[in-house]
Amino acid sequence: MEQTSINKEKIKKIKLDFKDSKYSTGRRKKSIAKVWVKKGSGKIYVNGKNMGDYFKRPVHQLIVTRPLEITKVINNYDVKCSVRGGGLSGQAGAIILGISRALISHDQNLKKDLKKDKLTTRDSRVVERKKYGHRKARRSFQFSKR
Repeated sequence: MEQTSINKEKIKKIKLDFKDSKYSTGRRKKSIAKVWVKKGSGKIYVNGKNMGDYFKRPVHQLIVTRPLEITKVINNYDVKCSVRGGGLSGQAGAIILGISRALISHDQNLKKDLKKDKLTTRDSRVVERKKYGHRKARRSFQFSKR
């Protein structure tokens, strides 16, 4: 009983003030990210935690900061994300789209750089469904002649 109360204290969410910020939504696979961007010092928060605490893998951290690095404004904006659904890579992809859209609503001049790297379009690829009579979506059972 005592351990659960200790763990809840460690994972305390950070209260953030994001008034005067631009909002946008990003989607990827089954993930949906709500993103707020405002002028600041370059901090990124995901679900009330620092980005480094939420995304442990460096690959995901690079993916999330990509729109800010491409436009060279990584230290000019603070980002707050609320993301749910899917796995970590889908969530990172959803956050990218949300950040890109919010940056464009802040400054229309950034659109050219983001569009060149295809960060403004939604990646519509999703997992193909399993078919009846197959082992997976396309993989069939092993065929036997006899």
